[in-house]
Amino acid sequence: MSKLFMEFLGNDEMLKVLVLGSGAGGGSPQWNCNSDVSKAVRKKKPGTSPRTQSSIAVTADEKNWFLFNASPDLGSQILNNQQMHPKMSPRHSPISGVVLTNGDVDHVAGLLTLRERQNLSIYAHPRVHSVLSENSIFNVLNPDYVDRRNMQMNHKFELEDKQGVGSGIQIEAFEVPGKIALWLEDESKGENFGTEEGDTIGLKISSKMDEDKSFFYIPACAKMTDELAEKLRNSNMVLFDGTLWKNEEMSTSKVGEKTGQRMGHMNNSGPDGSMAAFQNLNVEKKIYIHINTTNPILLGDSNERRLVEENGWEVSYDGMEIKI
Repeated sequence: MSKLFMEFLGNDEMLKVLVLGSGAGGGSPQWNCNSDVSKAVRKKKPGTSPRTQSSIAVTADEKNWFLFNASPDLGSQILNNQQMHPKMSPRHSPISGVVLTNGDVDHVAGLLTLRERQNLSIYAHPRVHSVLSENSIFNVLNPDYVDRRNMQMNHKFELEDKQGVGSGIQIEAFEVPGKIALWLEDESKGENFGTEEGDTIGLKISSKMDEDKSFFYIPACAKMTDELAEKLRNSNMVLFDGTLWKNEEMSTSKVGEKTGQRMGHMNNSGPDGSMAAFQNLNVEKKIYIHINTTNPILLGDSNERRLVEENGWEVSYDGMEIKI
């Protein structure tokens, strides 16, 4: 596993970010996909690597970690990253809690891995908590051990473990353009399929000790609004929705019919894409995450990969570590 560290502010009081999964739903290669990228990864073509479904972990002390989204691949992600391994006693985990950005399957299914009588706190918008409450399978998260805590939008607060001990990690949640999770869509409710406030959020994550050490995590975003652009301007780092290269990529790849916009994701390229949207925002580090297995930026020798790098973007990978 690669242990690349990228350090752009350096002292002992820092956040550390571990990319557990950099892929979109289904990962790469996806189990039933035979796209050029999926084929290249299966053949272990140089410049490619497998990617599990999107999730990151953050710590302020290298002992206690919060997950940001819980991927269906969480079990293997924990296994593949020793920072997530039990260390202190026969029943232990360095994972103190989870923060959810929406109710997508690829962001909540991993909660089921976190059963087995472990103290945790789960932070989410009330809209997402209601989805979990209405699906009894999530009752395996015993309320005697797992606190479900509502996030207030546009309010900065420190993440705390089940016992109320502060993590040193502050977050501020805010609305971003998006849509309701696919499995919750209701066609009878019109073009937005029942999308409501809280269905898609972004996060500003910062150190309580030094608020200048901060970054944004936005794994799903359908559009760059003026308000969002101003929020991101001059920031240290943004981990941003990298799902598709082109809006029509699913159909041109012959793996599906939905466009990026229909799925609630900006494309990377073109005048309406994220590369263009970020061009004048003066963001120090721009990193794509939640990348679909059809996206040619996952091929290290592709023209598309060259273009994103020429535009100052990095492509995240599983196991990537970042110090802030």
